[in-house]
Amino acid sequence: MDGDIQRLQADLRHFAEERDWGQFHTPKNLAASLSIEAAEVLECFQWLTDAQSYQLSDEKRQEVGHEIADVLLYLLQLADKLAIDPLAAAREKLAINAAKYPIDRAKGTSKKYTEF
Repeated sequence: MDGDIQRLQADLRHFAEERDWGQFHTPKNLAASLSIEAAEVLECFQWLTDAQSYQLSDEKRQEVGHEIADVLLYLLQLADKLAIDPLAAAREKLAINAAKYPIDRAKGTSKKYTEF
Protein backbone atom coordinates (compact mmCIF):
# COMPACT_ATOMS: atom_id res chain seq x y z
CA MET A 1 0.00 0.00 0.00
CA ASP A 2 1.12 3.56 -0.66
CA GLY A 3 2.96 5.14 2.27
CA ASP A 4 0.92 8.35 2.13
CA ILE A 5 -2.31 6.41 2.43
CA GLN A 6 -0.96 4.32 5.31
CA ARG A 7 0.13 7.48 7.13
CA LEU A 8 -3.27 9.09 6.58
CA GLN A 9 -5.02 5.98 7.89
CA ALA A 10 -2.74 6.02 10.94
CA ASP A 11 -3.56 9.70 11.48
CA LEU A 12 -7.27 8.90 11.23
CA ARG A 13 -6.91 6.06 13.75
CA HIS A 14 -5.08 8.39 16.13
CA PHE A 15 -7.68 11.14 15.64
CA ALA A 16 -10.52 8.72 16.46
CA GLU A 17 -8.66 7.15 19.40
CA GLU A 18 -8.04 10.54 21.00
CA ARG A 19 -11.79 11.18 20.92
CA ASP A 20 -12.82 7.62 21.88
CA TRP A 21 -14.75 7.34 18.62
CA GLY A 22 -13.62 3.82 17.74
CA GLN A 23 -16.74 2.49 19.41
CA PHE A 24 -18.83 4.24 16.74
CA HIS A 25 -16.62 3.44 13.76
CA THR A 26 -18.07 0.09 12.80
CA PRO A 27 -17.93 -0.89 9.13
CA LYS A 28 -21.71 -0.35 8.88
CA ASN A 29 -21.54 3.13 10.39
CA LEU A 30 -18.54 4.11 8.29
CA ALA A 31 -20.30 2.89 5.12
CA ALA A 32 -23.40 4.91 6.03
CA SER A 33 -21.29 8.00 6.72
CA LEU A 34 -19.46 7.52 3.43
CA SER A 35 -22.77 7.47 1.57
CA ILE A 36 -24.01 10.56 3.39
CA GLU A 37 -20.83 12.49 2.58
CA ALA A 38 -21.01 11.41 -1.07
CA ALA A 39 -24.52 12.85 -1.17
CA GLU A 40 -23.11 16.10 0.20
CA VAL A 41 -20.72 16.23 -2.77
CA LEU A 42 -23.72 15.86 -5.05
CA GLU A 43 -25.59 18.55 -3.13
CA CYS A 44 -22.88 21.05 -4.11
CA PHE A 45 -23.96 20.58 -7.73
CA GLN A 46 -27.70 20.46 -7.19
CA TRP A 47 -29.55 22.64 -9.68
CA LEU A 48 -26.42 23.55 -11.65
CA THR A 49 -26.28 22.97 -15.37
CA ASP A 50 -23.47 20.82 -16.74
CA ALA A 51 -21.69 23.97 -17.89
CA GLN A 52 -22.06 25.64 -14.48
CA SER A 53 -20.64 22.57 -12.77
CA TYR A 54 -17.31 23.28 -14.50
CA GLN A 55 -17.30 26.96 -13.55
CA LEU A 56 -17.33 26.95 -9.77
CA SER A 57 -16.35 29.96 -7.72
CA ASP A 58 -13.27 29.58 -5.54
CA GLU A 59 -15.52 29.35 -2.49
CA LYS A 60 -17.68 26.63 -4.04
CA ARG A 61 -14.58 24.73 -5.25
CA GLN A 62 -13.25 24.77 -1.68
CA GLU A 63 -16.61 23.50 -0.40
CA VAL A 64 -16.53 20.64 -2.91
CA GLY A 65 -12.94 19.90 -1.90
CA HIS A 66 -13.94 19.60 1.75
CA GLU A 67 -16.79 17.24 0.89
CA ILE A 68 -14.46 15.15 -1.29
CA ALA A 69 -12.06 15.02 1.66
CA ASP A 70 -14.85 13.75 3.92
CA VAL A 71 -15.62 11.00 1.41
CA LEU A 72 -11.96 10.03 1.16
CA LEU A 73 -11.49 10.01 4.93
CA TYR A 74 -14.49 7.78 5.56
CA LEU A 75 -13.48 5.50 2.70
CA LEU A 76 -9.96 5.11 4.11
CA GLN A 77 -11.33 4.42 7.59
CA LEU A 78 -13.66 1.76 6.20
CA ALA A 79 -10.84 0.15 4.24
CA ASP A 80 -8.64 0.25 7.35
CA LYS A 81 -11.31 -1.42 9.53
CA LEU A 82 -11.74 -4.20 6.97
CA ALA A 83 -8.00 -4.57 6.20
CA ILE A 84 -8.56 -3.76 2.52
CA ASP A 85 -5.78 -2.09 0.56
CA PRO A 86 -7.77 0.57 -1.31
CA LEU A 87 -5.15 1.02 -4.02
CA ALA A 88 -4.93 -2.71 -4.71
CA ALA A 89 -8.73 -2.94 -4.73
CA ALA A 90 -8.94 0.00 -7.16
CA ARG A 91 -6.34 -1.51 -9.49
CA GLU A 92 -8.15 -4.85 -9.43
CA LYS A 93 -11.49 -3.18 -10.16
CA LEU A 94 -10.00 -1.15 -13.01
CA ALA A 95 -8.77 -4.40 -14.58
CA ILE A 96 -12.22 -5.95 -14.14
CA ASN A 97 -13.85 -2.90 -15.74
CA ALA A 98 -11.37 -2.99 -18.64
CA ALA A 99 -12.49 -6.56 -19.37
CA LYS A 100 -16.19 -5.63 -19.08
CA TYR A 101 -15.80 -2.54 -21.24
CA PRO A 102 -13.43 -3.35 -24.11
CA ILE A 103 -12.51 -0.27 -26.10
CA ASP A 104 -13.92 -1.60 -29.36
CA ARG A 105 -17.38 -1.99 -27.78
CA ALA A 106 -17.46 0.72 -25.13
CA LYS A 107 -15.79 3.68 -26.80
CA GLY A 108 -18.12 6.64 -27.11
CA THR A 109 -21.13 4.99 -25.48
CA SER A 110 -22.60 5.19 -22.00
CA LYS A 111 -24.28 1.80 -22.25
CA LYS A 112 -23.76 -0.72 -19.49
CA TYR A 113 -21.62 -3.71 -20.45
CA THR A 114 -24.71 -5.94 -20.37
CA GLU A 115 -26.24 -3.83 -23.16
CA PHE A 116 -23.46 -4.25 -25.73
